[in-house]
Amino acid sequence: MRPIAIPKYIQQLWEANSNTNEENIAQINRQYQSLLKEPPEVSIIIPAYNEEKNILRTLLSISANKTSRSVEIIVVNNNSSDKTESLVRTTGVYCVNETKQGITAARNAGLAVARGTYVLNADADSIYPAGWIEEMVAPLAPGNKVCITYGKFAFIPTGKTSRLSYFFYENMADTIRWANKRFKEEAVNVYGFNSGFSRIQGLSVNGYDHPPGANEDGWLALKLREKGYGKLHCVTNKTAMVWTADRRIEIDGGLWKAIFLRLKHKLFPSKEIVIRKDL
Repeated sequence: MRPIAIPKYIQQLWEANSNTNEENIAQINRQYQSLLKEPPEVSIIIPAYNEEKNILRTLLSISANKTSRSVEIIVVNNNSSDKTESLVRTTGVYCVNETKQGITAARNAGLAVARGTYVLNADADSIYPAGWIEEMVAPLAPGNKVCITYGKFAFIPTGKTSRLSYFFYENMADTIRWANKRFKEEAVNVYGFNSGFSRIQGLSVNGYDHPPGANEDGWLALKLREKGYGKLHCVTNKTAMVWTADRRIEIDGGLWKAIFLRLKHKLFPSKEIVIRKDL
């Protein structure tokens, strides 16, 4: 069952923008110095395009994770015209510029410079709980025959949609994801802001490259599985629940319009056999 309310500590991180940038930057610096111990075992890739208003609280949440693993964070600045790049650099987090616009190019740029044994995908408008890194990486250990991990997420309202409405929406979506895994294609359940894989294995299948019409995250999962690296693994532990902004749903016109568009896609799917985003 999904949470009805946003946990207090997640809400506090979400409201971190009420602090001054200087306060947040200093805190990220302190936390990141404890998280990164050379050489890194885990690389977290965060594409960012004009995320000046969001990136610091995302970095606050990730750098506050509790793990004994050494972790590097890589923000890929994808032609931002705001202060995204300068803010990231002041935190001590590595920032690389990618001039080719698009999520696939940005994630590939991050993968190219990553040094960790494992790669975790994150987004610049999400909050990552303290147990996220450990829960997402542990199943990838050799011998588990897992090629990619993916986790659950919940929405933080930024518009007119209430958290209660999202509670029902997320539970309905979980049912559809269960059906995808059981009867259709589990790879459509993999989202780029909450997944992880072996860096070497990811490079061996040309990273996030995908055919036209497909999505980079689900297609990567397919490539890794078909290469024989193992199965897909859903992380269900509540300590790994990611909280993300609902701005994409708001862009679609709100929750009910978004549901209509997604149901339309389910009932009248394209003839192309590709991995697309569902609920």
